[in-house]
Amino acid sequence: MRLISLGFLFLLLAGVTAAAVTVEVGENTGLRTWQWVHEGVSLRLVQRLPDQTRAYLLGRGFPAAAADEAATSCFFGTMFRNDGTVPLDFDLTTWKVVQKGKETRMFVREHWKTNLQENAIPKAARIALHWSLMPTQQHFEPGDYNWGMMVFGLPPGQSFDLHMQLKLDENPLAVTISGLQCAPEKLN
Repeated sequence: MRLISLGFLFLLLAGVTAAAVTVEVGENTGLRTWQWVHEGVSLRLVQRLPDQTRAYLLGRGFPAAAADEAATSCFFGTMFRNDGTVPLDFDLTTWKVVQKGKETRMFVREHWKTNLQENAIPKAARIALHWSLMPTQQHFEPGDYNWGMMVFGLPPGQSFDLHMQLKLDENPLAVTISGLQCAPEKLN
């Protein structure tokens, strides 16, 4: 018992918190939603089927091949809220996607800007994707919120852990949300 208590104390001192996460399954959609909450701050992650993302991208002018490639990169609809009492800051470039012990980075706005071929993707389509993604860096005062898509760069159906780095009132907070799962290509 003493070892467990010391380990927990170490995690608290290191600014690491066990994630208070709830998981729901949409009654009508079958899609899963994960919600993490800590001291009034919350992050909601909702699976997006690849077909949802394909349709979105095609509707904004992406060529079919580019829409298909992007759509199979594990998009989630997300909402970040600060209903707490202190400022919140995050930088998605510090977050890690961990699958089977291998760490990768999320596909943030800058990833898409670098990797979308300007001559193959119309400018209006690139702008639409840019503004639909969660900002890479953001500061929230109490009461602020934002929503957008996050992309984890994994194939449909893959499970992973998300290691997040946040700052609450300039104090570092490391959080892991375990067992996230990219939406499958099709629901049963």
